[in-house]
Amino acid sequence: MAARSKDRPTIEQVEAAEEQIVQQSKRIDFFLTEYSVELLAQKIHDEEYVVPVYQREYTWEDRRKSRFIESLLMGLPIPFIFFWEMPDGRLEIVDGSQRLRTIEEFIHGDLELGELDPLTHLSGFRFSDLPASRQRKIKNRSVRGIVLNEHADEAARFDMFERINTGSKIANHAEIRRGALAGPFLDVVSELANSPLLIQLAPMQLKAKKERGYEELVTRLFAYGDGLETYRDRPSDFLFSYSKKMNEAFAADPTLADKYRQRFFAVLEFISQNFPFGFRKTEKSKATPRSRFEAIAIGVDGALAEQPKLADCSASEVGVTSWINEPEFLDITSSDGANAVARLHGRIDYVKNKLVERVGD
Repeated sequence: MAARSKDRPTIEQVEAAEEQIVQQSKRIDFFLTEYSVELLAQKIHDEEYVVPVYQREYTWEDRRKSRFIESLLMGLPIPFIFFWEMPDGRLEIVDGSQRLRTIEEFIHGDLELGELDPLTHLSGFRFSDLPASRQRKIKNRSVRGIVLNEHADEAARFDMFERINTGSKIANHAEIRRGALAGPFLDVVSELANSPLLIQLAPMQLKAKKERGYEELVTRLFAYGDGLETYRDRPSDFLFSYSKKMNEAFAADPTLADKYRQRFFAVLEFISQNFPFGFRKTEKSKATPRSRFEAIAIGVDGALAEQPKLADCSASEVGVTSWINEPEFLDITSSDGANAVARLHGRIDYVKNKLVERVGD
């Protein structure tokens, strides 16, 4: 990034800035539209919209469904539905599947409204219980949509998804990558994310699991382990570029899949044998801090690559217990500035050096 000058921008700087705006704008190609509730419900019912595998499961609890339908009945504005226009012309739902499926369940299914406030008299109602005039009014309501068309490149799609994500909880980075970059590398990531040993060593809350938390951990292990030369303190950009590159590499060389599987399980087996609580802070911990996972997993990965004979050492020879609970390790694995490249290198190298030193003793 160019250093800021105390003087006002020159004509050349203004022209360069304008050219950059024009070039970046060309990468975003979308249009706005409106759909009636009736049309949206029918298309979901007829499975004309694509709900991709990376989207969350239908996770809204009954109370949230009821509150959403209450908002619809009251005529409150409904947030944009976000689509991607696929090359075959179908629309893939990127954000809004929970809302759309709730609308479909209410109009075409048997969704019964729970306790409402302020529409208390509608508690327990189904769509079929409403008078025909009210049913028509509901179906006639419109919902706005944003459609990013097929000509936008993958980076532009990701950027737009991420920017929409900053305003509300839509799709996390693992889900976004899965949607925008489906391919052989991410297929392996998804497979390894379901490994029983990973789940045992790195416990995770149910919500984080459903939001592809394990896929995020696996991707970080490989991406950071393969090198941070192009990392610029923005994990989402780095992991997106890495996943795209690795999809291409896996497609060109199918043998890479087994190599990465072997590498993954070598790391987990070593951790299982030498780290008392796996990636957890304590024996009873029910969550895995991401910075702690990165330090241990990627540090072990680097140590095994540098000193393969580590895998044959006993737990007493490896000596993890001599430093794993020391203030220094706890400090470098704190969340403060966790994504800064210096902090990232610091916690990974700390574990790697501790392990390699033991072999050299």
